[in-house]
Amino acid sequence: MGANALNGLLAEIASCRACAMCLPKEPRPMLRVASEARILLAGQAPGRQAHESGVPWRDASGDRLRDWLGADAATFYDPACFAIVPMGFCYPGSGRNGDLPPRAECRALWHARLLPLLSEVRLVLAVGEHAQAYHLAQRQKNLTLTVAAWRAYLPGAIPLPHPSPRNASWLRKNPWFEQELLPELRARVAAALPKPIA
Repeated sequence: MGANALNGLLAEIASCRACAMCLPKEPRPMLRVASEARILLAGQAPGRQAHESGVPWRDASGDRLRDWLGADAATFYDPACFAIVPMGFCYPGSGRNGDLPPRAECRALWHARLLPLLSEVRLVLAVGEHAQAYHLAQRQKNLTLTVAAWRAYLPGAIPLPHPSPRNASWLRKNPWFEQELLPELRARVAAALPKPIA
């Protein structure tokens, strides 16, 4: 029943055109899920490269994210390990300071129906402010303070900054992220997965 419901919902999402008139390119909803997924990776929205390739996180940001997680590409793209569910499923376009925020329509149309079908999720990784606003019960007044308070969200969730190369200065200014948070993140990711990370 659960797998059938999930497959039916994914078919609906794949044909969604709710934002078609507002997007810079044809809708290409992008998520990867399986009912047995152990970790929910909640990001912002696919970038331009992801839209063109059809593969989320296949860029420099994805390389850094996988390093943070201690996961190789095979594990990362195995939907039984990671459910990749961004806040917006389609590329929203770019603005002056990078990609535009995820469209709100996805959250309103799909997330409340989709997430309950991922009943095996043990850990939510909330990447960026939009994902944190949706998945965390309570946030601090900005992203840095929310990520710095990561222990308060355990054991069910860990807030993360976006792994974009644009955030290199943030990482330099916040050395505690690599020194304290990343070892705990890797340990909890390894513990949540159904098989050891190779």
